[in-house]
Amino acid sequence: MDRRSLGIRWDRLGRWALIGVFALVLYLYIGPALTWISTYKEAARQREAVATLRAENERLRERKAELSAPGAIEREARRLGMVKAGERAYIVEGLD
Repeated sequence: MDRRSLGIRWDRLGRWALIGVFALVLYLYIGPALTWISTYKEAARQREAVATLRAENERLRERKAELSAPGAIEREARRLGMVKAGERAYIVEGLD
């Protein structure tokens, strides 16, 4: 009998082991890589949200500075249709 037909083919076994190790290493890298990609995308979305909130915050600070001027609160209240105690409110309709 031929020795090759009865024994273990170490060259094939070695190749399969190498393929298995490569597949395991690939599997171990895929999970963290996908997590990193999703985290990177989420961080980009959060950076956009922070930029939007900072712009809104700056706009509100400017509005606060405008309203801290003397008479600004009264002008804003009158713009909203409020009147002082004792004043009579009139509604004018039909003007463009």
